[in-house]
Amino acid sequence: MISNRRSPLTPLAQEALDALASAAPNDGELTYEHAYDVLAQKEDLNQPAAEDIIERLYMRGHLYEVEGKLRLTDY
Repeated sequence: MISNRRSPLTPLAQEALDALASAAPNDGELTYEHAYDVLAQKEDLNQPAAEDIIERLYMRGHLYEVEGKLRLTDY
């Protein structure tokens, strides 16, 4: 039997997602640079680590990209 449930995020990934959600403007759209800055300031991540977390969130469906900008899904 296949489960439709997503596996839980790591604590760091969840904290990063929460940080991005709180920093996103009303339209929920972030540039990659803004997302990297948010993760650097709030989670003390360097750019390679921020890129990795963003990729994980993207691959798990928490973020998606539109015209080179990131948007958050309802999570």
